[in-house]
Amino acid sequence: MNNKEYVSNLIRLVLTNQISVREALLHFPNDTEDRNIKTAYYALAHYEADEDLRNRDALFRDEQDEYLMMIAELFENNKDLPLNIIKSYESYYPEINLPKKNSIIKFARKIAKFLNIK
Repeated sequence: MNNKEYVSNLIRLVLTNQISVREALLHFPNDTEDRNIKTAYYALAHYEADEDLRNRDALFRDEQDEYLMMIAELFENNKDLPLNIIKSYESYYPEINLPKKNSIIKFARKIAKFLNIK
């Protein structure tokens, strides 16, 4: 299974409430330079961060679910994300750092800080 297929599976598990977003983020591929994977990582992180809005706005929730499903389907077919989507995330996160293999504790701290958890 390649990284895109693996991430597709993680997204589907989140959307079907089989794992939490945090658990999915912790299992993202390590040390990747693939902009598609990095974009999916932050799309999923935003999914978690938007929980309050998702609970208040059914239309927003449905659109966000469809957006993540689109990412999952593209990755399942080993396709890249549209360049405009990748570029929109790169403008917010010019240097996206996925976890390194030997620094899971540092990664967990960064995620907690990103999600504003103490």
